[in-house]
Amino acid sequence: MERDEFDIDTALEAAQALQNVLAQRTHRKTIMGQECIVPGQLGQALRLPDIIRDLRGRTRPTRERGLQRFEEVWDSLSERSRKKVRDELGWYDPRELDWEDQRSNRRPVRTD
Repeated sequence: MERDEFDIDTALEAAQALQNVLAQRTHRKTIMGQECIVPGQLGQALRLPDIIRDLRGRTRPTRERGLQRFEEVWDSLSERSRKKVRDELGWYDPRELDWEDQRSNRRPVRTD
């Protein structure tokens, strides 16, 4: 999904999915000589909880601010992270589907 295709509802869905994707990341850290696996903090660093709160806000300016902040975060993500979010949400690009795929609504290419 491109940046200009987000509205408040789709941005909220994507932000929640991104938070889940980033929460699945873990890191190895040595604490007092003991190696531990700790959850990643990238979601908090990107301020996703604040963005989600804004997207759920009561007033339109608050929701618009959340949408703008999410679009900025979305633009900074790697394509791999974006793909993981799209896969978690079940979003797909119909242009990338095979002709036999039932989700594909493509018409045959005209040769004349």
